[in-house]
Amino acid sequence: YSMVRSVESCWYFGDGFCKFHTSFDMMLSLTSIFHLCSIAIDRFYAVCYPLYYTTRMTSSTIKRLLAFCWSVPALFSFGLVLSEANVSGMQSYKILVACFNFCALTFNKFWGTILFTTCFFTPGSIMVGIYGKIFIVSKQHARVISHVPESTKGAVKKHLSKKKDRKAAKTLGIVMGVFLACWLPCFLAVLIDPYLDYSTPILILDLLVWLGYFNSTCNPLIHGFFYPWFQKALKYIVSGKIFSSHSETANLFP
Repeated sequence: YSMVRSVESCWYFGDGFCKFHTSFDMMLSLTSIFHLCSIAIDRFYAVCYPLYYTTRMTSSTIKRLLAFCWSVPALFSFGLVLSEANVSGMQSYKILVACFNFCALTFNKFWGTILFTTCFFTPGSIMVGIYGKIFIVSKQHARVISHVPESTKGAVKKHLSKKKDRKAAKTLGIVMGVFLACWLPCFLAVLIDPYLDYSTPILILDLLVWLGYFNSTCNPLIHGFFYPWFQKALKYIVSGKIFSSHSETANLFP
């Protein structure tokens, strides 16, 4: 439906389905961002507090995180769109739309600012802070290992540990770089366009939205390529083993 909307520029499925589509679209996008933030929290405890990882990131904790990642975006998206609070006072935008039957998710100044702050800036800042801390801890680990005498730690193990730390730092940089490159332009448009009297061309806004969609394509590729535990978890899901009784105790780490 998003592809039809982008190609045709008009909406042929009615106003009711338009609201459902935009609500569901927004919910999935925000859920993706919240999941990235949750993965950052998980990696924070795994790297910075490994001794407390199993007691902090328990099955119940993960279930609560998942419930939060889905329930908050759902309530926010459907509540905002169905109430039409996001388009309150936007008559000037409707005049600029060439097609009468349009289906565009737009925001007034107030809700554009709220969306940018709560759904991008806040989780993005949390991820930057967490990954920055992980990067510092990884560098500290590498520094400590480099000062360990060869007689205490084998040269091969030392080299592998340094390589692992470099790989972790590289992965963190790629994850954050792709996230910011894909979502920052879209959310900046959401924030700024209402103050420009919605003068940004529809085509540009549509391209920015699809750039945000592209982040969801990149995420499994990045994590699957760099994290063996992610590959194993994905195999559990695809093969259906996730539904077995012993899946909660499965060891994803070698």
